[in-house]
Amino acid sequence: MGFRIGVLALQGAVSEHIDAFRLAFELMGSTGQSSVIPVRNADEIPDLDGLAIPGGESTTISRLIDKNRMRGPIEEFEGGIFATCAGMVLMATNVDDPRLTTLGLIDMNVMRNAFGRQKESFEADLKIRGFDSPYHAIFIRAPVATSCGTGTEELSRIEKGIVAVRKGKHYALAFHPELSVDTRLHVRFLEGLHE
Repeated sequence: MGFRIGVLALQGAVSEHIDAFRLAFELMGSTGQSSVIPVRNADEIPDLDGLAIPGGESTTISRLIDKNRMRGPIEEFEGGIFATCAGMVLMATNVDDPRLTTLGLIDMNVMRNAFGRQKESFEADLKIRGFDSPYHAIFIRAPVATSCGTGTEELSRIEKGIVAVRKGKHYALAFHPELSVDTRLHVRFLEGLHE
């Protein structure tokens, strides 16, 4: 079964997400039937099975979503959303920054830049629910979720807070899986799209 995946191409690691999904297609044996595209127009969103929202600067991405009239199509999207770093901030119902209008698609409270500035970036081996071995994660000016509401499954936590969650087909990750050679999260997201 094939997948139609889009990567929101407003800011952030767009090409890295495209490459990671292509590798995941390969590992799943669905390369021939699957495609991944950069998404720059709102009318491209409804035809997708999944949409990735990459990291970047969350207030800037929020403004660009509005400028490009994408807020409604993303909020109404019936597929899965794979949100990383700033994407996690945008998916939250509550954020510690009043300047930011979130999408509110995952019931959680998120703290932006929870670890400080760029120089506070780090890597860590995470225990992720459902994985039998640690996942090596790269955190860059990362957020954390401080709490999750009903229907939001906590997948991974570190001392500072929750760094991976799932709600239905949606995933929100505080780190950058597109910068890792480990595609297990991409594969797990894709597998959930056709459940």
